[in-house]
Amino acid sequence: MTDTLSPEKRSWVMSRVASKNTSPEKRVRSMLHRMGYRFRIHRKGLPGKPDIVMAGRSLVIFVHGCFWHRHEGCSANRVPKSNVEFWEEKFKRNVERDARNRAELESMGWRVEVVWECETKKEEDLDRRLRGIMGRVDDGNGYAVSEPDVRKVADGEGV
Repeated sequence: MTDTLSPEKRSWVMSRVASKNTSPEKRVRSMLHRMGYRFRIHRKGLPGKPDIVMAGRSLVIFVHGCFWHRHEGCSANRVPKSNVEFWEEKFKRNVERDARNRAELESMGWRVEVVWECETKKEEDLDRRLRGIMGRVDDGNGYAVSEPDVRKVADGEGV
């Protein structure tokens, strides 16, 4: 199937695709903030300019679009029917760049996590995913509890 848009119009449309401050990224940031975490965004000095940086925890989080970054097993991981060679090469470069950035960050001592766009759709799924990443639980009132306090919450003592 051929593209219904002219090359100029397609280029214009593609130039409007956001690379930062996307809706999935905003959902992740909002939930982390509600959980009591503070962070920086798009830190320029780090490989790949991670979407979320928690320097005190040596943690970076990338919020990846399933289509652009090729989330395996996701329905959004598809190749457009027109200009297939272009898209396959584009996706290959994206995946290689992601792997390179991850390796570089890990060699610098950072823990690297990826939250996929499809994981941000349902609030309860995102909550579970972020709590897993952060390795923390809440106190039952929605507030983040530090690691030493986890045992108290588990034992019903509260904080």
